[in-house]
Amino acid sequence: MFKLHPLHLAVLLVCNAAHADDPMIQRVLVEGSRNSQLGLVDSASAGSIDQKALAARTVYRPGDVIEAVPGLVVSQHSGEGKANQFYLRGFNLDHGTDLATFVDDMPVNQRSHAHGQGWTDLNFLMPELVSKLDYQKGPYSARSGDFASAGAAQVGYVNRLVRDVFSVTAGQDGFGRVALAGSPQLGTGTLLYAIEVMHNDGPFTNAQDFRKANAVLRYSQGYANNGWSVTAMGYQSSWNATDQIPERAVDSGALGRFDAVDPTDGGATKRFSLSSVWRRTDAESASKVSAYIVRNQLALYSNFTYYLDDPVNGDQFAQPDRRVTTGFNAGHTWHRHLGERSSDWTVGAEVQNDNIFNGLYSTRARQTISTTRADHILETSASLYLENLTRWADWLRTTAGVRTNQYRFDVQSSLAANTGSTRDHITSPSLNIALGPWRATELYANIGNGFHSNDARGTNTTIDPKTGDATARVPGLVRAQGMELGLRTEIVPKMQTAVSLYRLDFDSELTFVGDAGTTEAGRPSRRTGIEVSNYYKAARWLSIDVDAAFSRARSRDRDPAGQHIPGAVEGVGQLAFTVDKVGPWSGALRLRYFGPRPLIEDNAVRSHASLTFNGRIGYKWSNDVRIELEGFNLTDRRDSAIDYYYASRLKGEALAVEDIHFHPIERRSLRLTLMRNF
Repeated sequence: MFKLHPLHLAVLLVCNAAHADDPMIQRVLVEGSRNSQLGLVDSASAGSIDQKALAARTVYRPGDVIEAVPGLVVSQHSGEGKANQFYLRGFNLDHGTDLATFVDDMPVNQRSHAHGQGWTDLNFLMPELVSKLDYQKGPYSARSGDFASAGAAQVGYVNRLVRDVFSVTAGQDGFGRVALAGSPQLGTGTLLYAIEVMHNDGPFTNAQDFRKANAVLRYSQGYANNGWSVTAMGYQSSWNATDQIPERAVDSGALGRFDAVDPTDGGATKRFSLSSVWRRTDAESASKVSAYIVRNQLALYSNFTYYLDDPVNGDQFAQPDRRVTTGFNAGHTWHRHLGERSSDWTVGAEVQNDNIFNGLYSTRARQTISTTRADHILETSASLYLENLTRWADWLRTTAGVRTNQYRFDVQSSLAANTGSTRDHITSPSLNIALGPWRATELYANIGNGFHSNDARGTNTTIDPKTGDATARVPGLVRAQGMELGLRTEIVPKMQTAVSLYRLDFDSELTFVGDAGTTEAGRPSRRTGIEVSNYYKAARWLSIDVDAAFSRARSRDRDPAGQHIPGAVEGVGQLAFTVDKVGPWSGALRLRYFGPRPLIEDNAVRSHASLTFNGRIGYKWSNDVRIELEGFNLTDRRDSAIDYYYASRLKGEALAVEDIHFHPIERRSLRLTLMRNF
């Protein structure tokens, strides 16, 4: 295993090739308005964020890239190598449930994962390689399947660079990163390579010692819509974790904000993938085929309740997970023109198979004490979808679709009673209507069904492996029903505004179980909310972003415990200023508000709000050299990144105590980057 000195390491600068059809990547702030979405998307809550907007963001960790989606919050409650926590549209999405995420057409969500359904580990992402981020919210597209009911994010990488680059970053709290990237011509195509190594201790008393190595190798020919590519990726990391800690221990002085109860928590992970994409486009049709094979491996050790269940050894548990995921996606579109009308018919198919070995073990200092369960899972799905986009007139277009999904869940468990095979299927129709534009304004109406899959083990479990009690099986697929009204306008000069009012119902709500670190199927739910997003080009050198989202989440059945959904986000907002073309200088400031949430069903206990202020200033020394200083949590606020409420017991406590458990946001820190093109 490699070890880096904390004084060194980097931001990767990547620029795209000299082909106009290819996206451009360069970590600079570029003058120009954000691309207009009028006439291009089906709802006010869908869009595409290009490199210019992404480059203006200050990124503390790779997963923060998708926080560019308006209304989405990316957080962390453990060590840096663990999957992020996501919040969107009134959901605590845990580690990715109901947020479908893709990188270069490969699904990132991991089904039936040892720690949480839809596990989304984006730590392998190289933010500076990202060419664009496409997003949508709500179940309104037949092209979107599992986990996409709250939202979906598609991340694309560049194929080629304008110039090779080497960069080094050094920061506080033992942060360092070194990166190298290039794209020489090879035969009739381009060979893209990018490598990075990183180290980060963080502000924690028990240093995270997060160590990461990451590489991308791609060969491509052709252009964005007519060409092909083959990509290999490799990533590995290891870390110590400071999981959430109880407020009572901090209030009494027994623990500091950055202390850990169990210093042996942490983990290690590996990810290797091989993928390929082929595209053909002409005046009458467009085709796309992609295939992938991904090998993921995780060793994760957590202790959320300390000494609640085992006063002698403690409650640490291990959740190992290793899997091979294979799949392919194929779609074909026919373009038809009938006078002033035009109509596109798209048919597509998707197949995915997961071969999984995972388990749950009681441990002490990462040494196994006992086995709760161990499982071999085969989860296979096949999907077909049909979608029609028709432009009936200059002011009216509709997109109607239907999607059908078939799933098979096979489980071989260490407990014979929990071994079995089940099947489930679901059909999801959708309809989108867009009116306009009139005076640079469009109106939208959207309705559709979606779904998420439950853990395969839950579909076959009849005995609780921890208590031995009988338990009911959960359905394999859970339906979601959504509707939305929206508006997008550019009627104010130099300003783009989008407003959406939505409702989303789930037949079963996944809830977090604090003492086990897992999720379970729960009550039916309803979320309603409003989102507002604004982009204003105030001057040639200044742009302003203002986003706000408010939601109301409630269980739809009646229960004396209450109707609130624990962890459901109620309000978030962002305010950002981006400055460029002031001589050799550029810069950005971003304020993020993450509002309080109910932590129990009757709303008697609520989380704290958090406010973070990040910024960056850059200086262009020459055409080949740039220097950049990034700052995080500039006001050094003592806020929480995340809060939970559950029972735990510290060593020396006679009884369990219900308490808020929190993970702090990192203290103020600075990172200095030197970038050299050659």
